[in-house]
Amino acid sequence: MIKNKLGNTGIQVTPVGFGVLTIGKTQLNLSLKDGSSLLRYALERGIDFLDTAQYYETYPYIKEALKDGRYQPVIASKSLEPTYNGMKAAIEEARREMDRDFIDIFLLHEVRNEPDWTNRLGAWEYLQEAKSKGIVKAIGLSTHHVEVTEQAAFNKDMDVIFPLINFRSLGIRYGTGPGLKEDMAAAIKLAADSGKGIFVMKVFGGGNLTGHYLKALHYIQNLEGISSMMIGFGHTDEIDRIIEVIEGTIDPHYIPDTSLKKIRIDQGDCEGCGACIKRCPNHAIKRNDAGLAQVNHDICLTCGYCAPVCPVRAIIMF
Repeated sequence: MIKNKLGNTGIQVTPVGFGVLTIGKTQLNLSLKDGSSLLRYALERGIDFLDTAQYYETYPYIKEALKDGRYQPVIASKSLEPTYNGMKAAIEEARREMDRDFIDIFLLHEVRNEPDWTNRLGAWEYLQEAKSKGIVKAIGLSTHHVEVTEQAAFNKDMDVIFPLINFRSLGIRYGTGPGLKEDMAAAIKLAADSGKGIFVMKVFGGGNLTGHYLKALHYIQNLEGISSMMIGFGHTDEIDRIIEVIEGTIDPHYIPDTSLKKIRIDQGDCEGCGACIKRCPNHAIKRNDAGLAQVNHDICLTCGYCAPVCPVRAIIMF
């Protein structure tokens, strides 16, 4: 598979990467054997870029998939830890749990608008130190926010930005409200023109746009400044289809079967704001005992009306 330069990092990545969150306990919850086998299949097909995070608890899958040393993909990980010591521990955990001498890319996870950046300056300090020691090759942040992407473009120590974008603007934020894909696309181009490496997430809006498969992918492919897009895979045939997209051999009329997929709310991301509860036309979303939103699949219409109003993209479909 062809590879693209990731900004000025010196790292080259495949145009599509494997978002390992999907196989973990908050989504498909695959066994170690099944999850690592799926990762291995992607590597064998040429996908050479993996995205994970401390929060996902998916390091064991990666370690198992790579244990024979045949494949050495680019690995990106992230941590929500705000402090110097917390980030230091997070990086050491990643190295230990994946059996890596170094991590290619390590990011501040899901940075929001101020004061979030200021509150994480200790973690950012350690990321810079880790890079200087060679235990991390490139550093940066992931974000859903347009203004965070814009500001990161001007940070001289920022190597990589991992923003959210899709053709419906699902999950994009600007300030305290929703953002637009046009604004995020402009911020991405600004950052890329500044030499930042850009790879993007939520191309399918957490699965809610899977029924628009080719439209969603072609939208990203036609944007300027993007080196790779992370996709969450659950089955080998999904990997085969994305390879066909990259190679230009996919049936131009292809539409995936989404009949068995269900709307779900990631309990780790949900903040209990209630926006989805108010939006659901069939009253299929209620609060659970923890005060978080939960879907009643017996009456859910799978209409997807709830997804656009979620401020933290906790609503997914798989």
